Amino acid sequence: MQYTGSCQCGQVAFDAEGEIESALSCNCSMCARRASLLWFVPRDKLVLRTPEAAIATYTFNKHHIQHRFCPTCGIHVFGEAADPQGNQVAAVNLRCIEGLDLSAIPVHAYDGRAL
Repeated sequence: MQYTGSCQCGQVAFDAEGEIESALSCNCSMCARRASLLWFVPRDKLVLRTPEAAIATYTFNKHHIQHRFCPTCGIHVFGEAADPQGNQVAAVNLRCIEGLDLSAIPVHAYDGRAL
């Protein structure tokens, strides 16, 4: 399936392809504050519809994950990193996808504070 999403102001927009079977809710210091629900897709299945230069990046802790957000409205749109096997993965914030019924998606808790 093809999905379209963006930040609040639209400066950062994307298309993502895949099946949304579940979401991940992480309780690390970053995710707990922004309350995003994450959907993981191969990075090449996330295509930016806006210029890469329109996105700001934040890293913390071990600096493995690039947290990507809009510098204008501040919305976290996705993160990107390599998974344990070395594959490039995007963690898409499902709250940024248009027309998605979040109540129909099972949410799994992840203890990011334990890391």
